Amino acid sequence: MAPPMSAGGFLNRLREEGVTVVEVGDWEHHNRNHKGPWGPVYGVMIHHSVTSGSEHTVEICRAGRPDLPGPLCHGVITKDGVLHLVGYGRANHAGLGDDDVLRAVIAEKALPPDNEADTDGNRHFYGFECENLGDGRDPWPEVQLEAIEKVAAAICRHHGWTERSVIGHLEWQPGKVDPRGFTMAPRGFTMASMRERVRDRLK
Repeated sequence: MAPPMSAGGFLNRLREEGVTVVEVGDWEHHNRNHKGPWGPVYGVMIHHSVTSGSEHTVEICRAGRPDLPGPLCHGVITKDGVLHLVGYGRANHAGLGDDDVLRAVIAEKALPPDNEADTDGNRHFYGFECENLGDGRDPWPEVQLEAIEKVAAAICRHHGWTERSVIGHLEWQPGKVDPRGFTMAPRGFTMASMRERVRDRLK
């Protein structure tokens, strides 16, 4: 079992990994902990935001939507490669997912198909929204991909996890498609390619 890092420890780890960080408001205490526990944590989950514009994306992820209160993640990775911290603790990002996937993440094995939604993912994953329209055509700049890599590696390094602890929302919850990659060279992005990047960085 892995308890979440303290907010200060989290910030330090990110900066040690070379992540450019912007702290948004009282992010350390902005969470949904009154709805249930956060932790033990087992992995890092990556999402796309279905938004355009950094300021707009950060505000939505911090405040939430009418149908879903914020924070919607722990941090927003914008197209310029900056991580905006918007919350820390339980966040509305993962939702219910597959218990078989969680067991595979814990064991750091290949992920099975996600065909159930029976397990609270908000409790067990660090979550990051990445500024992208999610239409398969909106490019993922290299500086943004590098930031995703660094953020995921920083968390894995702290907990002693491998790249197999990094998953996409689409691998967790049936019906989800995020993060939807951009397959045209040179900016291709899939969760498999991101795990390779994290693996290489951890070496």
